[in-house]
Amino acid sequence: MKLHELRPNLGAKRPRKRVGRGIAAGQGKTAGRGTKGQNARSGGGVRPYFEGGTLPLYRRLPYKRGFRPLNRVEYNEVNLDQLAERFEANAEVTPETLAAVGLVSEPKHPVVILGRGEIRIPLKVKVHRISKSARAKIEAAGGSVELIA
Repeated sequence: MKLHELRPNLGAKRPRKRVGRGIAAGQGKTAGRGTKGQNARSGGGVRPYFEGGTLPLYRRLPYKRGFRPLNRVEYNEVNLDQLAERFEANAEVTPETLAAVGLVSEPKHPVVILGRGEIRIPLKVKVHRISKSARAKIEAAGGSVELIA
């Protein structure tokens, strides 16, 4: 077999259907479009999602309100009362240690410390974000706060 003898397998390429070329050709006259109506006309046809005048599905469903930005950042939220329960004095609090004690559910998301509850032990906190009230409470207890990228 030579390159010029290569052919597709029989039945692999369906022959082109030539419509509207006379009755003897099999697809003449209406060319497979049926008789009259919007779809038989040139340029005819209904727009996508048109349901014949019925209120379309996308308008019957409840409105989806608001919007979520594509570049939003979802944080793992941890409160001070949770830190006080799980960590000893002078412990280092990082995303890894939070995951180890089970306070972080999604390790790939950054961590934010929020100020609910009280803390009396000093902690070395290294997280991505921290609220003003949480920072004030940690520093008042003798701890330190460092932000990581």
